[in-house]
Amino acid sequence: MATFLYRLGRRAFRRRGLIALLWVAVLVGAGVAASAAPAPPEDSFSMPGTESQKAFDLLDERFPAAGAEGATARVVIRAPGGGKISDPAGRATVEELVTSLGDGPQVASVADPFEAGAVSEDGTTAYASVTYTVNAMELTDQARESLTAAADDARSAGFTVETGGDAVMAEQEMGGTAELIGLGVAAVVLLLTFGSLVAAGMPLLSAIIGVGIGISGIGALGSTLELSATTSTLAMMIGLAVAIDYALFIVSRYRAEIAEGRTPEEAAGRAVGTAGSAVVFAGLTVVVALAGLAVVNIPILTKMGLAAAATVGIAVLIALTMTPALLGFAGKRALSRRDRKAAAGQRTASAEPKLGTRWARFVLRRPVTVLLTAVIGLGVVAVPATSLELGLPDEGSSAPDTTRRKAYDMLSESFGAGFNGPLMVTVDTRGADDAKAAAATVVKEITNLGEAAAVTPANFNEQGDTAVLTVVPKTGPSDAATEELVRDIRSLSDGIRSETGATILVTGMTAMTIDFSQTLDDALIPYLALVVGLAFLLLMLVFRSVLVPLKAALGFLLSVAAALGAVVAVFQWGWLADVFGVDQPGPIMSMMPIFMIGVVFGLAMDYEVFLVTRMREAYVHGSSAAESVTTGFTHGGRVVAAAAIIMISVFSGFIMENDDMIKMMGFGLAIAVLFDAFVVRMAIVPAVLALLGTKAWWLPTWLDRILPNVDVEGERLRKELGGTAESSEPAREPETAGV
Repeated sequence: MATFLYRLGRRAFRRRGLIALLWVAVLVGAGVAASAAPAPPEDSFSMPGTESQKAFDLLDERFPAAGAEGATARVVIRAPGGGKISDPAGRATVEELVTSLGDGPQVASVADPFEAGAVSEDGTTAYASVTYTVNAMELTDQARESLTAAADDARSAGFTVETGGDAVMAEQEMGGTAELIGLGVAAVVLLLTFGSLVAAGMPLLSAIIGVGIGISGIGALGSTLELSATTSTLAMMIGLAVAIDYALFIVSRYRAEIAEGRTPEEAAGRAVGTAGSAVVFAGLTVVVALAGLAVVNIPILTKMGLAAAATVGIAVLIALTMTPALLGFAGKRALSRRDRKAAAGQRTASAEPKLGTRWARFVLRRPVTVLLTAVIGLGVVAVPATSLELGLPDEGSSAPDTTRRKAYDMLSESFGAGFNGPLMVTVDTRGADDAKAAAATVVKEITNLGEAAAVTPANFNEQGDTAVLTVVPKTGPSDAATEELVRDIRSLSDGIRSETGATILVTGMTAMTIDFSQTLDDALIPYLALVVGLAFLLLMLVFRSVLVPLKAALGFLLSVAAALGAVVAVFQWGWLADVFGVDQPGPIMSMMPIFMIGVVFGLAMDYEVFLVTRMREAYVHGSSAAESVTTGFTHGGRVVAAAAIIMISVFSGFIMENDDMIKMMGFGLAIAVLFDAFVVRMAIVPAVLALLGTKAWWLPTWLDRILPNVDVEGERLRKELGGTAESSEPAREPETAGV
């Protein structure tokens, strides 16, 4: 592989104009195709095989006009000054509110509070339920604006009016501010790392082109492959991350080759042949992690993972071709001004070793101390993860000043917490002798459980073969008692079927949330096994070792456990909640662990490959086990540090968001990268390699014969070029400022 990539790098360097033109043409073509393509479909959230989804599908079939999966809104209205909502003024205001709501676009129905019995016992508060013909993700701006305008009109009459429900779901800007912050921080870090505007600009330009092609491709194929607009969220986040990392690694190796006196073309070829091999396998591990999201069996996550994986593939191709082409345009201007002034053959070793070199030597002197300190430290941070509680955030976890949170609190105060998460029970009576008697039996059995605050009478469809009834829990949507109620109702299914012939299914947003969490819980172990297992095989090919990939996988698990512990401590226990702006501690978002595993695993293996391939290369070329560790840090330490700082800054930008879910994801990803890059890769990895010595690169003879030699370290390339083994003393890289 190294030989092929070496030739590819030199060819791209020589034909830089053609390569650059081709990639720009692809970018323009993808952009034109995206602008001409039909509008991408709206997100459709589904969970095949779950009871909630089966119930929704049944309701769509039997109640086609009801909009079973349609968005809902609850407009809560309270009379001013302790007055009664049933007073003449209150009734008039409520009637006007209901009329205004019903006139809005995409509205299927509006339940009048007085007719639906949605007035509190003290008569001060009422709520109107609005059902839409489409789901929340398909609601138009006009529909949302109409809902807001109706509430504002009632407020102008002196009433307190707040709105909740998925129809007023807060929209988050996931594809703008954070990415701009990331690019800004990346520019600063790259400039400090390279000491050259030209060198700093190349990874950014490569990343912009690669991510631009990926996002435009998603837009162009959106209607064909049913990729919604939000599918690009993960693709942009990960694509930007890895594209900068990959170009950064190749540019850094190019500068090192120039420092050894090679011509720019030869340096570009060797950079792509060696660093490019690491990029290929690092990219493969990321693709495995993202494509593996398909095992969760939630279509929206599968599409997001595959789209992001495709964007990573483009980033790899960009790094292997566009980056050497840009190096062809830059030449020695990719070096800092100080290095350009010095002749390559006149460079001498710096009197002061680099920070990475000094750190590696420190770890080699005290490997046991460093290893125990790092492992125990991460272990302590991971302790809170043992009490991890998963769930999905409801409106009760929204910021206190949002209308959704205010509506939630008003409903809880006046009606009870369960009114914020009612359950919908469908009764399929096609197999029953007496449909009405079967429905009445269901109502009776659920009431006898004694766990529900209210159970409404059954409402039949026109054919009279399916009924729907609403169950109001005594507790809130995220409460464990509500989940227990859902399980208890579902446990009645077999008895009711044998007694009446009817089939019951529990659904609604609360039940859907519970099923979503359970689906993710069930998929976590298979996903982890798939990702870690395949990556282990890839890393075994790269390093031709059993212990190095094993150490990489175990280190990753330790960093993820520590990150989850930190997330639990802040967002579930409430530690430092004020510092991070957590309004209300509660269960950790269900998709957080699996999402963190996918994203962080990809980035962690990037760091592992970048750092350890240089160690492996030095070892293969004659250095001792200890010297190879020092060489790896001398040449790769600052690259990993720079890449990690960029990623931490990007993810930390999301902590400033007002939404706790976004805040949690930003914090979790940032802290995970911090732990993995600076504790696992920078401390545990060299300490373990120091303790293992030459055993770290052990591979059974029979396995060595089976595994193909991909030559990531470039040994075959060196022989083909007539080079000799490197000296045990690593060559000096160009002087850099900062990291």
